Amino acid sequence: MITSPAWKDKRYAVLGLARSGRATVEALLAVGAEVLVWDDRPEAREPYNGRCAIGDPLEADLTGYAGVVVSPGVPLNTHPIKPHADSFGVPVIGDVELFAQARADLPAHRVVGITGTNGKSTTTALVYHILKQAGVPTTMGGNIGLPILEQEPLPEGGVYVLELSSYQIDLTYSLDCEVAVLLNITPDHLDRYDGDFAKYAASKFRLLSMQTRGHNSIARFKDARSLGKFAEGSIASILEDVFENRGIAPEEQANWPSLQGPHNHENAAAAIEVCDILGLSQSQIKAGLESYRGLPHRMERVAEIAGVAYVNDSKGTNTAASAPALAAFDNIHWILGGLAKEPGLGECEAELPRVKAAYTIGKAGPDFAALLEGRVPVEQCETLDRAVSAAADSAEDGDTVLLSPACASFDQYSDFEKRGEHFRALVEGLE
Repeated sequence: MITSPAWKDKRYAVLGLARSGRATVEALLAVGAEVLVWDDRPEAREPYNGRCAIGDPLEADLTGYAGVVVSPGVPLNTHPIKPHADSFGVPVIGDVELFAQARADLPAHRVVGITGTNGKSTTTALVYHILKQAGVPTTMGGNIGLPILEQEPLPEGGVYVLELSSYQIDLTYSLDCEVAVLLNITPDHLDRYDGDFAKYAASKFRLLSMQTRGHNSIARFKDARSLGKFAEGSIASILEDVFENRGIAPEEQANWPSLQGPHNHENAAAAIEVCDILGLSQSQIKAGLESYRGLPHRMERVAEIAGVAYVNDSKGTNTAASAPALAAFDNIHWILGGLAKEPGLGECEAELPRVKAAYTIGKAGPDFAALLEGRVPVEQCETLDRAVSAAADSAEDGDTVLLSPACASFDQYSDFEKRGEHFRALVEGLE
């Protein structure tokens, strides 16, 4: 695990004992910190009997504490822990901030931080893959993979690749990434920012503002222009210029089977620029792009049956995320719906000429059906099993059945992974 002597003999409260919370407690205890732990579930607290103080930080006197460590799932704009900690002058932080504090005691390394509304998981996994294929010691963490404090420190020369949500950035104050990437910003999770898109955008941009002189920032031109200045002395790259500047032709995307579509053009551009900055050769970068096989639930090609491709894009949880998936195919049988994050079709509107038929599911199904009526053939299926069956019955050789819901999953599934796994199982049942 990753630890720091800087935490020794200090007092911390840890609120929430899921994966990152458990890893945080173990890392703090390993160096002799004093830890107060709490989770609403008694079974989550039980393993810490006799090892830690157990109690709700909301009811604790936090005088002298070095920090309250919370899960990124805790909404700082509404949860009472933030004003309670503020009343004692105690920062509310996350495990990524503890990692940032531990960096001084790790073997010499570099950190790549990647954020954005859409594409950050793919870009993080892609950078990690290219580095690993090139023989660079690397790991990925943050919002992907194992909790960062649970991982073993990399040897000298290693690269930590971190996917960072706005929630994680909100809990981080000293993460100075050697390379920071801001992919894009579109309205999402606005309930955490009091409905204010500007607050959400500013949260994302903080990743770049924490950098120091000589470190590299990568962003789209329009976001960099509208959100403010990069950190003073940082070296800025513009995503739109990457292919031209790095000698890789845009049409070479055809050689990267798991990176099709315009959204993956942007993801690949970010990964190319990151890996170039880190010193990889063009041949190493191209080899990684060609061998990358993608993430589950993100443009995942599940099967081809009777000439029909079945693609699992369950991670398309808003219209901005689903639009690029639609743009990557023609003759689409589109399965959409769930718990809508915004009204309307958003950026998916422009891709409707590619849709041959639509099949709506979930709570937002009737609203989507009304929007699509008269524009594409649409069938209200309510559930995913009915939608897959209906699409399979209608699809012809050369068509694509695409699950890209443009919605959250929580009306019918615990998360988008469960929805994608169900889709995969249903498709496997067709063979």
